[in-house]
Amino acid sequence: MTDLHLPLDRTAGRLAAQIAAGFRAGVRSGRLTAGTRLPSSRDLARDLDVSRGVVVAAYEQLTAEGFLVARRGDGTRVASLARPDEGPPPHGAPSPVPRPAPEPALPYDLWPGRPDLSAFPRERWLAAARAALRALPHEELTYPDPAGVPALRAELAGYLARVRAARTDPARVVIMNGVAQGLSALLRLLRAEGHAVLAVEDPTHDRQLPMLEDSGLRLARVPVDGEGVDVGALARTGARAVLVTPAHQFPTGVVLCPARRAELIAWARDVDGLILEDDYDAEFRYDREPVGCLQGVEPDRVVLLGSVSKSLAPALRLGWAVAPPAMAGRLREHRENTDLGAPVLDQYALAELVGGGGYDRHLRAMRRRYRSRRDALAEALCHHLPGAVVRGVSAGIHLYVELPDGCDEAEVVARAARAGVSVAAAHPMWSPARAGDARPALVLGYARLPEPRLVEAARLLGQAVTHGAGG
Repeated sequence: MTDLHLPLDRTAGRLAAQIAAGFRAGVRSGRLTAGTRLPSSRDLARDLDVSRGVVVAAYEQLTAEGFLVARRGDGTRVASLARPDEGPPPHGAPSPVPRPAPEPALPYDLWPGRPDLSAFPRERWLAAARAALRALPHEELTYPDPAGVPALRAELAGYLARVRAARTDPARVVIMNGVAQGLSALLRLLRAEGHAVLAVEDPTHDRQLPMLEDSGLRLARVPVDGEGVDVGALARTGARAVLVTPAHQFPTGVVLCPARRAELIAWARDVDGLILEDDYDAEFRYDREPVGCLQGVEPDRVVLLGSVSKSLAPALRLGWAVAPPAMAGRLREHRENTDLGAPVLDQYALAELVGGGGYDRHLRAMRRRYRSRRDALAEALCHHLPGAVVRGVSAGIHLYVELPDGCDEAEVVARAARAGVSVAAAHPMWSPARAGDARPALVLGYARLPEPRLVEAARLLGQAVTHGAGG
């Protein structure tokens, strides 16, 4: 039955699941319409060169899901309730809310913000999860403390004090599903307290802006220069809350200088304000020890936000907020009222990984790997794109690269894509008020590619700038 289009990857295993997925795709695309009679399990097994039990299992799964019906004497057919996915809406009907298109999958992925997922410490995570499960009392499998399981909060409090010079204890730590959820919850609490304005760095991550705007707060963009956020400009916004990335600003890569740190803390005290410190890329500083967090200087005016999305993997959805006691209590209440807290088993596994030293060992290995890749890309850009300027300190997993004079940023991005290199334009990250004065630039992630491929990507990028795709 080759017309059924059921390709199988025999090296991947789970053949019954692959067959079921193929049939679902056929129904959803409209290729297999309601009432279509399918081959017998024996015939299909022979045509696919699999055991009959594999096909029977696939048919049983699809029947249970409602995609197929089986009647004695009539064989197995596509169920009448199974419908293909809807096409475009009829004329005049409302269209779905548009979502940003994913970046194209190109051979050389330099899109920023993506860690090396192949480096996820699977064996260490499995060992930590097993150790946690062996020791976990049955009672801990109930609904968790909305602030997070005590074991993880205690481990994180100790880790952040040791590594980030934070002033904290478990009572100040609230476990969140990543920094994004922590920010979203904090902004809603600030609005409920009467805040109307949130100050945000300029430039900043353009993909973060819709979530910030959804909070109902008005965003005030504050310029970032070579020393970090301009505190004088911040004071003129009238905001009493600001979101900053002082350890490694995204996207420019600058570190908030000591004088600005002091000014920022003084500003928060003067206006009875709150600093939301996104500890972005703080784990990865290559030229020196990272500067301690702002929270360690003024713990009652700063909320420290962090996660394992860059250090381990975004899929874990594990992060934290270290907040002043009253704010930590409100965050805990928010979690209790909205989602009842984070997954328990993953929290215990992370606590075991941190407490057993596996997290530190993983970070040391990743710092070596990322530093080597950053150096390779920066050196290759110097060779293949000599008019470009790499900004920022030696840290993180991205570079901010100002293009040679006269370059059209959008055209360079398009030419790079045609050459197989995925890069992000810097222009959308600047506010309209400052974008016109900003030099054309790219934001390049280097975490996912080994050094030889980064060198080749830089060569292709250089050609995209000087000659167009393919040289």
